[in-house]
Amino acid sequence: MERKPVVIGVAGGSGSGKTSVTKSIYDSFKGHSILMLEQDFYYKDQSHLPFEERLKTNYDHPLAFDNDLLIEHINKLLNHEAIEKPVYDYAVHTRSDQVIYVEPQDVIILEGILVLEDERLRDLMDIKLFVDTDADLRIIRRMLRDIKERGRSIDSVIDQYIGVVRPMHNQFIEPTKRYADVIIPEGGHNHVAIDLMVTKIQTILEQKSFL
Repeated sequence: MERKPVVIGVAGGSGSGKTSVTKSIYDSFKGHSILMLEQDFYYKDQSHLPFEERLKTNYDHPLAFDNDLLIEHINKLLNHEAIEKPVYDYAVHTRSDQVIYVEPQDVIILEGILVLEDERLRDLMDIKLFVDTDADLRIIRRMLRDIKERGRSIDSVIDQYIGVVRPMHNQFIEPTKRYADVIIPEGGHNHVAIDLMVTKIQTILEQKSFL
């Protein structure tokens, strides 16, 4: 009988360093069977809405995500079936016509701000991580990213942070910390915590006879 893949959830606020943690874990398993599944790819399709309505999308709210599709895809991967991961087009605020073909692997890292918010997702995880970083560092990182990569102005980033990102973090993201098996302070800079996670994942894989 084929063994079920190991699922690791990595949550944390925008700019917390969860992507760095995910990449560090991923890079530690090079040569082994591992994949990353980003919750950001699973924003709801909004093609049925006028563009003006799509502009109002709150990307930090749980209702922005198509968790039904995400859960369906994780279950397929757990059953060793390939999936077609959706691609989200932020320029038009809806799902693209493109998809990314993803083969099942032994380890699945599910990363996103709200992956611990939905109980159905949590129930699929073997390990639940929360990357906990101070708010001042998160806003600085977000500001640098949005200005450099997305062409945003300082004022627009600050307005969005105060009006949407901060209240959504406090209401929906921060409370999911209580569901985490491990809380990692300071994200990708916490090499000790990352090494411990890699060792734990290796142990689980050995128990499932993957290694």
